[in-house]
Amino acid sequence: MKRILAVAALVPLAACSGPGGAAPVDAPAPPPLPESPVLDYQIGGASTPAEDVEVVIRDREDPPAEGVYSVCYVNGFQTQPQELAWWEAEHPGLLLRGGDGEYVVDGEWDEVLLDVSSPDNREDLAAIMAEWMAGCAADGYQGVELDNLDSWTRSEGLLTPGHAESYARLLTEAAHEAGLVAGQKNAAELIERAGGGPAAGFDFAVAEECGRYDECGVYLGAYPDRVLDVEYREQDMPAACEYVAEGVSVVLRDLDVTTPGDPAHVRGTCADFS
Repeated sequence: MKRILAVAALVPLAACSGPGGAAPVDAPAPPPLPESPVLDYQIGGASTPAEDVEVVIRDREDPPAEGVYSVCYVNGFQTQPQELAWWEAEHPGLLLRGGDGEYVVDGEWDEVLLDVSSPDNREDLAAIMAEWMAGCAADGYQGVELDNLDSWTRSEGLLTPGHAESYARLLTEAAHEAGLVAGQKNAAELIERAGGGPAAGFDFAVAEECGRYDECGVYLGAYPDRVLDVEYREQDMPAACEYVAEGVSVVLRDLDVTTPGDPAHVRGTCADFS
């Protein structure tokens, strides 16, 4: 799932690595994600959370929610469409190309994959993402969701789960150095590769449609009481809500994650399906 951003928010602000400053020195240990929290997923635009909401996830360009544990969204493994010109100008060698020399693109969202196949590329990309995460921390966020961890599945065979794991570990280390907890976004396969435990240093999971794909138990085994599930179809809510008693947080959202007032806006909880 990707966020929908205003054009102004999509233009990186720094020529080197986008918005954000250097990672904080001696950053405090990140505060843990609340256990089994009431969740709101706002990566398509910020709005006032309901009074019972305990965790909000928002795009890194939006401010954190006042008085609510806030997680910033960072697209760690692919580009945003409107940012492509910046990547081409500043870091062309970090974009994944196929054997024909053309970009490898996630066609569903028109995002170019980042090339995490080499140690040097992973280090360079992690430095960029570290600045973005430091910006989240400076803004008052407590955690970060790193999207498209599973980009290898769309890479035409050029990337592997091992590449993703190695790069993800650099990202989780950078998140912790910034004082943020780090969220694994999807890619249940990496939990299985880790023997059922947390993958690559992650602290919690954002598991899209784990009810639909029968993966909630996999995430729950790795991150007890810290699995945030976003479902996009009403018919999948009953399956997801079966895991609430075991500690999974479930919210229903519309696919474009729109804000209240938009005709497409949907937000529901398991209480609506009991």
